[in-house]
Amino acid sequence: MATRKPISLVKGENHVAETWPDEPIRFSEDHVDDFLLWCVNKGSSDVTIQSDRRVYNELSGKLYPATYRPLDSAEMAAFLNKIYGPEALAKLASGTDLDLSYEIRPDRYNRSRFRVNITPILSKGRDAAQITMRVLPADPPTFKQLGVEDHIINNWAPRQGMIVVTGPTGSGKTTLLAAGIRHLLEGKHGCGKVLSYEAPIEYTYDNIEGPHSLISQTEIPRHLPDFYRGVRNALRRKPEIILVGEARDRETISAAIEAGQTGHTVYTTTHTTGVAATIRRMISTFEPEERAERAYSLMETMRMIVTQALVPKVGGGRLGVREWMVFDDIVREKLLEMDYNEWAPEVQRMIDQYGQTMEKSATQVFEEGLIERRPYLMLTQSGGAGG
Repeated sequence: MATRKPISLVKGENHVAETWPDEPIRFSEDHVDDFLLWCVNKGSSDVTIQSDRRVYNELSGKLYPATYRPLDSAEMAAFLNKIYGPEALAKLASGTDLDLSYEIRPDRYNRSRFRVNITPILSKGRDAAQITMRVLPADPPTFKQLGVEDHIINNWAPRQGMIVVTGPTGSGKTTLLAAGIRHLLEGKHGCGKVLSYEAPIEYTYDNIEGPHSLISQTEIPRHLPDFYRGVRNALRRKPEIILVGEARDRETISAAIEAGQTGHTVYTTTHTTGVAATIRRMISTFEPEERAERAYSLMETMRMIVTQALVPKVGGGRLGVREWMVFDDIVREKLLEMDYNEWAPEVQRMIDQYGQTMEKSATQVFEEGLIERRPYLMLTQSGGAGG
């Protein structure tokens, strides 16, 4: 099929702004994987595919056209069918967005993976779609690569109980959690059987070696319908460690608490900002009549809460800034002797002694010249809600 000659759409930036050299006169499903692999090799962090628009690559935080011409509805349908399947248009028409992972295997030794969101939109007065594809690294990063503090690393592997990673959407919770699982798998003595339940699976651990570790990944809702059923499933499989992608409802939180109380170590995330706010939010998911009982069960299992925000880094890229608190025996005993309604302010007072506030972390990286003044002020004035 005829293709277009690559064209630079930004003068003087041929190295990044060149469109796909093999762009066809009309995209079909057969072109999708080759095009996406070209985007990956170009260094794209995100690929955005939208009806009636050119495809865009995000390179170092800036958008560049990846195709010479906009996609029409038939070409958009080809992308949707290839990436999701023939039901995509019907699901979008029902008023829901779609989250999934997508993988390309050009040969038996290599693969490229994407985290995908497909959202219905309006374009030129008719129903349309936007596909956002985050390019995922082949392997999860290490704690060292993320600059994770020693205090967090040293308390990352409790014998049992719950560790919660929190932050707003796009704050790198999944990446931090993946680095933590890699840390466990690569440990000298291993970590036994790890069961993860994620929606979707973003990082895989095929290349991570641990002679005394074994991980099994289950995708929600592809393999099981929800996180609650994931935890119930895990309890029947004799794991040492359970990873729950998100604890967002009372059923999942209750199941995670039960797992932590029965000798497992549970890692999960929530969309909260700040250690104290996380405790308050998790308790509030329960009905008033059961709240006290569930609150004390939660505190008995809690081992550490880490809140992360991602902010622009001087010189390019983004930097994780973290607030955290370790819930050791002394902390838990003190809080369990109090009314649970008093926990949030008390936890806020205890963070400096048993962890570190977002304000202190932000001040450190700002004084080191790693972040600009504006993100520093956002983090310190919002109590860690930035990102």
